[in-house]
Amino acid sequence: MHLTRFTDYSLRVLLYLAVKGEQRSTINEIAERFEISRNHLMKVVQDLNHQGYLTAIRGKNGGLVLKRSPESIPLGELVRATERDLELVECFGDSNECVITPACRLKPILAEALDAFLAVLDRYTLADLLGPQRPGLVQLLHIEDPTSPDAPPQAPHPKA
Repeated sequence: MHLTRFTDYSLRVLLYLAVKGEQRSTINEIAERFEISRNHLMKVVQDLNHQGYLTAIRGKNGGLVLKRSPESIPLGELVRATERDLELVECFGDSNECVITPACRLKPILAEALDAFLAVLDRYTLADLLGPQRPGLVQLLHIEDPTSPDAPPQAPHPKA
């Protein structure tokens, strides 16, 4: 199975926002840090906002922040929400024309494998991607660490 770029970018956006905590981020900032397309990220952010994973605040002091805590975002849920097609093979879909479907055992085996894959992801949350690696992520993504004693105080953002 191969996750789409859309899901990959969704994970990156949410991870970035989780690392930043209460600090607002912009699409341009995230695109620069990951060296990915701003235009593609705009679609990803719009979808994540629509699905309630983040809040997009408009205006001069706007930006992006997580709408839910990292602990409340299971990775399996996110993958299901962002992957548009979890049909691993043709026979999973409505337009199945495979002639051996009535006698084939591949479909139930792949269905079990997909369920197992998603079940493992369900055991982990966005918070699990941070863990003890958070300082390394802060450094690699060139984020000003809000937990650092040298960091300037941040204004609280409005909750949606």
